[in-house]
Amino acid sequence: MPNAALNQKLQPSPKLAEIVGSSEPLSRADAVKRLWDYFKANNLQNPENRREILADEKLRPLFGKDKITMFEVGRIVNENLEGGGGSKGKKKSAA
Repeated sequence: MPNAALNQKLQPSPKLAEIVGSSEPLSRADAVKRLWDYFKANNLQNPENRREILADEKLRPLFGKDKITMFEVGRIVNENLEGGGGSKGKKKSAA
């Protein structure tokens, strides 16, 4: 069964939209894929530690620092999609 949260179309922040090339709503999976496409197209993986992504001028405002690990990509995407940052408790039903 596909995960509905991964396929839900959400509005990217202006910082994320600049990297992914569109301000149109997109799924988390599409946002992650487009970020990785950008990393690879611009050769931004650290050659000494491929788990690190080095920020260029466009990524620095999105990351908030000069490098991140690949494991931080999902968190950054969630923080930069409308509804992505605080969606964890929303689906609980009232008792």
